Amino acid sequence: MKFTIKRVAFAAILFLAAGCARQASFIRVEDGHFLRDGKPYSFVGTNFWYGPILASEGRGGNYDRLVKELDALKELGLDNLRVLVGGDGPDGVFSRVDPALQTAPGVYNDTLLVGLDKFLVELGKRNMTAVLFLNNTWEWSGGYGQYLEWATGEKALIPLVDGYWPFMQQMKKFQTSAPAQELFYNHVRAIVGRTNSITGKPYKDDPAIFSWQIGNEPRCFSDEPEIRDGFIGWMTETARIIKEIDPNHLLSTGNEGLMGCESDPELLERVNTIPGIDYMTIHIWPYNWSWAKAESLAEDLDNAISKTDEYVQQHAELAGRLGLPLVLEEFGFPRDGFSDSREATTTCRDKYYSHVLGMVASGKLDGMNFWGWSGYANPSGSQWKPYDDYTGDPAQEAQGLNGVYITDSTIDIIKQTQIY
Repeated sequence: MKFTIKRVAFAAILFLAAGCARQASFIRVEDGHFLRDGKPYSFVGTNFWYGPILASEGRGGNYDRLVKELDALKELGLDNLRVLVGGDGPDGVFSRVDPALQTAPGVYNDTLLVGLDKFLVELGKRNMTAVLFLNNTWEWSGGYGQYLEWATGEKALIPLVDGYWPFMQQMKKFQTSAPAQELFYNHVRAIVGRTNSITGKPYKDDPAIFSWQIGNEPRCFSDEPEIRDGFIGWMTETARIIKEIDPNHLLSTGNEGLMGCESDPELLERVNTIPGIDYMTIHIWPYNWSWAKAESLAEDLDNAISKTDEYVQQHAELAGRLGLPLVLEEFGFPRDGFSDSREATTTCRDKYYSHVLGMVASGKLDGMNFWGWSGYANPSGSQWKPYDDYTGDPAQEAQGLNGVYITDSTIDIIKQTQIY
């Protein structure tokens, strides 16, 4: 009996030790900053939205390229990757990610699911982590529009075809569509509750996941109280579901900050006080936000930097008051001459990156992910087509305009300012 008790006690000690080790490997938040293995943690990373597709064995898969890209990223110190879980809807839709993960409500491309599993395994081998976003305001992965189409039958609009204003008017309907939201909640349950088919490890126990993210740039597109309440409501419910399934990982909204909240500080605070949100995200796009013009990128660079500083400071003050880390998880600057050519120089971008990357080193930001990683891609033209290489620029954007290739001089800027 004594021997049995000792064995049980010893097993209990091993179990507790293993549990402590496992818990220590997850990134935490304490006093408004990240901790990893009990130590202060900040990061410089990138957006690598197509990683799970590369890891798959089907169309779009390129495992050799995946390994090559991840090795390059690791060598550069870019160990935090912001990643799309997968696209929604049928394949073959203009300006949309192809192939899609969820082809119909609750119907998945199993090859891509295994690709997601493999991607997380490869990250784990390199002690890298992923921010996994589950939805999208924009059309390039289906997102809002596809869930509305599934729920209501109303064809999802494509901005490049139908115009951005009609698109945004349609997208605000998602905020109050209970059937569309329920389809999304089911998707959240399926992905967050998944067990890795390769390792047998539930996603909730995998330290390769830095955080779950509700969506890419969730917006309400309205100042109507009902729409705004619906916007906060579905994100609140999504956060509840995620934290109920997976209490181990961090959670973020994916919101752009004030620019994603109709420039309303009150709405911004509501977004960042949703129960379960662990850190604040912001995005910055100087060209898209008219801080720099296509024909005068060099002349407008100082203005873009000044506006960037103001935007970061505004959000740092709120993050400090709420006790949240602040992450600039998406920012970009076009190639010189507003060219999408792989050979175009990046002098203006390099100066912009140098300034912004320094904000992590100085402590103004707790982390950042530039948009986006093109690495070894060699696109065939400005408009992405099926079977083309994936770049940091999604299918609706000019291929090469904002993406960072391994041959860009921007790589030298990253090397000089990396955070360890």
